[in-house]
Amino acid sequence: MPADSIADSERIVHEPSREFVESTNVWQFMQAYDIADYDELIERTTQEVEGVPDSGVDWFWDELVDYLGIEFYEDYDTIRDRTRGPQFDEWYKGGSINLAHNVVDRHAAADSETRNKVATIWEGEDGEIREVTYHELARQSNKVANYLESVGIETGDTVGLYMPMVPEVVSILYGCFKVGAIAVPIFSGFGVDATATRLEDPECSVLFTGDGFYRRGSEITLKGTADEAIADADTDVENVVVFDRLGADIPWTDGRDQWWADAVESQDDAYDTKELDAGQESMLLYSSGTTGKPKGIVHTHAGVQMQTAKELYFGFDLKPSDRFFWVSDIGWMMGPWTLIGNHTFGGTIFMYEGAPDHPEPDRFWAMIDRHKLTQFGISPTAIRALRKKGDEWLEGHDLSSLRLLGSTGEPWDPESWQWFYEHVGGGDTPIINISGGTEICGCFLMPMPINSLKPCTLGGPGLGMHIDIVNSKGESIADTHERGFLVARDSCPSMTKSLWSGDERYLEEYWSSFEDLWDHGDWAQKDEDGFWFLHGRADDALNVAGRKVGPAEVEGAAMEHDDINQATAVGVPDDTTGTAVVLYVIVEDGVAETDDLRDEVRAMVGEELGKPFRPREVLFVDEFPKTQSGKIIRRAVQATYTGEDLGDMSSIENPGALEDLDDAR
Repeated sequence: MPADSIADSERIVHEPSREFVESTNVWQFMQAYDIADYDELIERTTQEVEGVPDSGVDWFWDELVDYLGIEFYEDYDTIRDRTRGPQFDEWYKGGSINLAHNVVDRHAAADSETRNKVATIWEGEDGEIREVTYHELARQSNKVANYLESVGIETGDTVGLYMPMVPEVVSILYGCFKVGAIAVPIFSGFGVDATATRLEDPECSVLFTGDGFYRRGSEITLKGTADEAIADADTDVENVVVFDRLGADIPWTDGRDQWWADAVESQDDAYDTKELDAGQESMLLYSSGTTGKPKGIVHTHAGVQMQTAKELYFGFDLKPSDRFFWVSDIGWMMGPWTLIGNHTFGGTIFMYEGAPDHPEPDRFWAMIDRHKLTQFGISPTAIRALRKKGDEWLEGHDLSSLRLLGSTGEPWDPESWQWFYEHVGGGDTPIINISGGTEICGCFLMPMPINSLKPCTLGGPGLGMHIDIVNSKGESIADTHERGFLVARDSCPSMTKSLWSGDERYLEEYWSSFEDLWDHGDWAQKDEDGFWFLHGRADDALNVAGRKVGPAEVEGAAMEHDDINQATAVGVPDDTTGTAVVLYVIVEDGVAETDDLRDEVRAMVGEELGKPFRPREVLFVDEFPKTQSGKIIRRAVQATYTGEDLGDMSSIENPGALEDLDDAR
């Protein structure tokens, strides 16, 4: 890596102005509790400080209820019951609440100032635009609730959402909350097997779906896949509600299938939202399956409410006039996270149906300009792809409405982070780079908007999140600046109460590595200046001759070559070193795939990381297998090379990439 690139990746590039800092919600919180600086903020909200009664995890999550104006029907008896240990803490015990009350009912009340405020702006890929007010959202959510009760859905029953990204998906989610049903969002890009798994495991008896949606100008149909999944699932889906997005000719089962207009729109628009126990399940979110069999992650009403509200209010500095856009499907955690977190405060969210580069690569920039969006969240992979399209696509689009940028899903490379910061954010808009997961419907790590930033940093622990970096013995090494395992030393309200499949797998997945520590499975590091960074999944670590490195580092070194667009590194068996590095790369447009280029890339990685990590092979491909959210499925890359069973490939968006990998051999 050239010296100037090293300097760029290690220096502070964003310094918020004093005026901006003092305008933020988190700064106001600090003033209210006499907190001097960021370090004290993290300490006070995550640890019990000697001599300071207003400190600690319990204090913070208790104080936050009133501070953020979260409404419980009945107050809780205790902030949490710790009888069963951190693995099974019960938060807000004795209280009653309903997400739907906080995110829609109170904002649509007759005397509310937000009754006629726009809750959702939606743009279809074909250019259609719709706006839904809180009053309209409440009426439609009530209709969904009445429909669900008309077909026998009760508290604790599961309801599948295999939906296109249309505004109605919001009312379906909130309608489920209203009746106490457990919503099961399913990614609209999933095929038959993945959809069947997510219907069968929770035994959904009702499924909401659509005839399809638009993607890169083509009609993508859902109903046929839904029907096949229902047929394959070993459970009885008795009622299917179909939203008409395309007017497409679709398969139909009389007696089971109903159009949205007939099933939902015909219902009464009044409904008394149920009061539910704070620990009542609200959603069942499945992991994407990139690391093995998907896990059913169980979230509660109070837990999801508190975590999402905290993160949007403080981390993304939510203001009443904001228009928030995070690129996600309802089937991924960031979909519900965006909706619940923003709508808790009567905010406006933006939804987009289609592809980021249709009809041209400036689609996102045009929508930010057109709708005056204020927060924009996207994956690093998507930014890398848009960056390669060229700076000229940003020209002519006014992005000055943006106040904060966001990202999640995978490690950044410094060059793409810097491009996002300078070209999209104008060189003065902070990137709130967050990392947590479906398991907590939120973030373990996230910068605050008051923080200075280095490229790629995740800032530090989230508020109220007692996070650490440990070695293989579970000993803290955060302040030694060594790389180690990212863990949680305490629970939080939104931490999954278990897995749908039971406690045994839950304990094995998250609590078996260290005593009373949640092992999140990521490599993390805190540098000498206090900035936290992630280095990919710990279980993806490349252990070459006893030396370990994260694949993201190998990939970053390879992408320093001017002719390399993207890279993915995997470890494969080697007789000499135990594991050898194999590197798949995508070259820049117009670059020849030559043996000389392979040698140059191998040499560059070796010079940067040391000879042991010099790739044994460099293979050229046109694309990598990815999920819709942009995550590269390394397990598929590795298994294709070694000839192992690919396992569950239900989360893959581009199955043709697997053939490309095969051809590269």
